[in-house]
Amino acid sequence: MAAAAAALRAWFWNERFWLPHNVTWADLAGEPGPPGGGGLQYPRAGHVLSAFPLALGIFAVRLLFERFIAKPCAINLGIQDSGPHRAQPNAILEKVFTSITKSPDGKRLEGLAKQLDWDVRKIQRWFRHRRNQDKPTTLTKFCESMWRFTFYLSIFFYGIRFLWTAPWFWDTRQCWYNYPFQPLTSRLYYYYILELAFYWSLMFSQFTDIKRKDFLIMFVHHLATIGLITFSYMNNMVRVGTLVLCLHDASDFLLEAAKLANYAKYQRLCDAFFMLFGVVFIVTRLGIYPFWILNTTLFESWELIGPYPSWWLFNGLLVTLQVLHIIWSYLIIRTAYKALVRGKIGAGQLHPLHVSKDDRSDVESSSEEEEVTPRTPKGTLSSSSNGSNRANGHVASDHWTEEE
Repeated sequence: MAAAAAALRAWFWNERFWLPHNVTWADLAGEPGPPGGGGLQYPRAGHVLSAFPLALGIFAVRLLFERFIAKPCAINLGIQDSGPHRAQPNAILEKVFTSITKSPDGKRLEGLAKQLDWDVRKIQRWFRHRRNQDKPTTLTKFCESMWRFTFYLSIFFYGIRFLWTAPWFWDTRQCWYNYPFQPLTSRLYYYYILELAFYWSLMFSQFTDIKRKDFLIMFVHHLATIGLITFSYMNNMVRVGTLVLCLHDASDFLLEAAKLANYAKYQRLCDAFFMLFGVVFIVTRLGIYPFWILNTTLFESWELIGPYPSWWLFNGLLVTLQVLHIIWSYLIIRTAYKALVRGKIGAGQLHPLHVSKDDRSDVESSSEEEEVTPRTPKGTLSSSSNGSNRANGHVASDHWTEEE
């Protein structure tokens, strides 16, 4: 057993995979001491373990923040801690709801109506109320978004402040000079591990947060982000890694700001933040990322250090990320376009963007429940407002599937 574990360890930490030619792990041992402390230090795999207790600490801070800061702010803005109308207890309908969770079809509706001596509309309304009562309140969603907004904004400005004095921020070729023998400074270590810990905290909290339809997508997204951060740390690609982290943080807080404005019913402010988010997202992900980040990881690094196995994997992950950027940008542009086209009323005024209708979690509108009854004529399946909400509510598939 011990021999098998040793063989697996030797295979996983194969120097020829992780490091450039003629470089060994012993060369990167550095001097003893805490990460970023005195003496010459390089990133080590064991450093990433410190992200776990830090993630738990971040999660605890979040709970305190939501309880003592976000919730009072929400109440001051008039957001009530009250959920949707609750369905009256009914054992028969509850059993049906547990099995299908949606409104029954026409024949089953008629059968339930006869069994309970209820009107079909009343049964439909019961199922709507029953679904909605399991969904989070606006106050809960506001507190969650305020925490994310605060962290994203703080870590973005910390990253900008740190990178402003970093030579590789102004000359990306500095990411590869003398690689991998690039010392680990304390500020770089804290920035990287804090980002890693935050994403681990999101992994933990995803099981207690608002349950959304994109739970699996978000889980895979967080897992991929953690893997990329950890991978780049262990083979000391942290300089270019800080550029990637800061670039992605640039738009996340704007999305959360749009959600906060929506929950507080400041629709014009919500629209403005969302449009700003869309512009920043597209500029950073479709402009700066490929022409600045991918240029240095693919071409400048090839010229200065040459390719090796983990180099190919690292760049493969970054290129895959760019494909996701294109998909997410398309969704954002499509949503904004539909909102603008559908929202024209009067002299050039725009209907409020339905970006805020986060399809993952928001309480269903009453129009959604006015489903087809056995006597409903064709063409009246749903109101026009519901159709607009559906058409304009899917940008949330990023941070939706990025967050962010």
